Amino acid sequence: MLYLLRDTLFPVLVFLHAVLIGAPANHGRGRFQRAHYKVQKIGRLPRSMRESSGLARADTLATFWTHGDGGTLAQLTQFGLPGAVRRRLDLAPLPNVDWEDLARDAVGRLYIGDFGNNRSQRLDLAIYRLSLRGGRPVVDTIAFRYPDQRAFPPGRGRRNFDCEAFYWYQDSLHLFSKDRSRRQLTKHYVLPARPGRYVAALRDSIRLGRPITAADISPDGRTVALLGYGGVFFLTNAPGRRLFDGPKRFRALPRTGQAEGLVFESDSVFLVSNERGRLFRGTRR
Repeated sequence: MLYLLRDTLFPVLVFLHAVLIGAPANHGRGRFQRAHYKVQKIGRLPRSMRESSGLARADTLATFWTHGDGGTLAQLTQFGLPGAVRRRLDLAPLPNVDWEDLARDAVGRLYIGDFGNNRSQRLDLAIYRLSLRGGRPVVDTIAFRYPDQRAFPPGRGRRNFDCEAFYWYQDSLHLFSKDRSRRQLTKHYVLPARPGRYVAALRDSIRLGRPITAADISPDGRTVALLGYGGVFFLTNAPGRRLFDGPKRFRALPRTGQAEGLVFESDSVFLVSNERGRLFRGTRR
């Protein structure tokens, strides 16, 4: 009972802390400039989809996919703005141990991140690659483990093997950890975007001062957005350079609550969903 109470209260406490501290500290990786976006509430998902845990673009214009996290149905919901449901895609008996984010590749395949790992003890981490053939879902599995995890679970101060954020880029999947210790260290891992069993490659890490709950890359491949409690980090993606070494911007989101999903609508517009199903749009000024 105590650990269930802790896991329930932890996101709330961290969100309040993130809003209070504002922009993240420098930590020797370059200054965070202000990101100039106008952010406004634009709609709300139906009550049945209030636990929106991930977002991805759909094939049809101005529609998106979302899903619930662990304990909800193994299904994807397609919706249009400002939140009307267009379609539900049942994926049972595919397990939803803890689905946390969605990604989409260049040919329209979806990737479901079943890698929520609150206590860093899972041995069945997976990403499901979903193709629609003749309207029917075909699912392949990308199973993986982390190269730097030795204990399941590790000690409380080292439980940084939860993940709620990833995106697809050039045949690879980029994952970002959600640190549940006081260090708030975000680790960047990379996996091949094809079925198989893998050891993720650890690329880099940075202390952002808040947990990361979603990620996406802009359609032109130049900007990576990492959603954290109370704000969005924008990182410049450039060939031959580690992601955290480039220019960094930050936009506070004090009114979005516990936001869990993010997707780029275009190179200059992003969409955010929170745990209560509210939808927000950020437009670059």
